[in-house]
Amino acid sequence: MDLATLIGIAAGVGAVLVSILLNSGLGLFWNAPSAMIVLGGTIAATLVAYPLSELMRVIGLFLKVFFVKKSDFNELIEVMVTICNVARKGGVLAIESKLKDIDNEFLKKGLQLTVDGKDEATVNGLLKREIKQIQKSHKDGWEIFSAMGAYAPAFGMIGTLIGLIQMLADLADVNSVGPKMAVALITTFYGAVLANLFFIPMTVKLKRRSSTETLEMNLVLEGISYIRKGVNPRFMQDVLENYMDAALGKKVQKDDGKKGGK
Repeated sequence: MDLATLIGIAAGVGAVLVSILLNSGLGLFWNAPSAMIVLGGTIAATLVAYPLSELMRVIGLFLKVFFVKKSDFNELIEVMVTICNVARKGGVLAIESKLKDIDNEFLKKGLQLTVDGKDEATVNGLLKREIKQIQKSHKDGWEIFSAMGAYAPAFGMIGTLIGLIQMLADLADVNSVGPKMAVALITTFYGAVLANLFFIPMTVKLKRRSSTETLEMNLVLEGISYIRKGVNPRFMQDVLENYMDAALGKKVQKDDGKKGGK
C-alpha cells in the first residue's frame, strides 16, 4: 500500500471539504446533472479515444497507484552478486539450484534462459523485448490518465456553458439567476478537482512507477551479462551500484581511500 498516495488524496479532499464547510454546507456543492456531465463526458471521450482492450488494462494500473511492491535495488544487487559467486565457482549450471530462491521473476527468467544454454544475444533480445512491452503497457496506461486529466476540465466547461445558456434563457426570473449561475459553475469545479487531484497526479505516479520498474529490469539485464562473463563479483557490485546511483540521480562517489596529504 502506497501511503503517500492515500495521504495525498485524503489531504486534498479534506482541504476542499473544510474550505466548503467553513463558508457553506456540502449541499450547495452537490448537483447530479453536473456530476453526470463531467464523469459521463470524461468516460465517453476516453472510450472514443482509446480501444476497449487498453481501457481494461487501466484498471490494473489504477490499482498499481495504490498497491506496489517496493523495489529494493541494493537487495537485488546482493542477490545477483551471490549468483555471480556461485557461477564463478561452479559454472553457469550451478545457478539452477538457486533459482527457486529468487523472488524477482525477471531475473529468474533471464537466469533460466542462461542455464538452458541460450546464447547471450538470444537472452538479451528476449529480455529487452519484454522490457519494451512492459514500457509500452505502462505508457498506454499513463497516457489514458493524462487524457482524462484533460477531458475532465473540458467537460466541466461544457457543463458550465449549458448552465449559462439555461440561465440566460430565463432571465425574466431575476431571483433564479444567482442559484442557476452557482449550478453552472459547479461543473467547472468538478472537472478541476477530478483533473488536479486524481487524474494528473496519478499520471505522474504511474510514470515514476514505470521508470523505477524499467531501472530494475535494466539492472537485472546488466547483472545477467556480468554473471555470464564470470567477472569478479566485487567488480560487478561496484559497477551495478554506480549504474543504479547514476540512474537515480545520486552523486556517484568512488572510494579512493584517504589521501595522504594533511
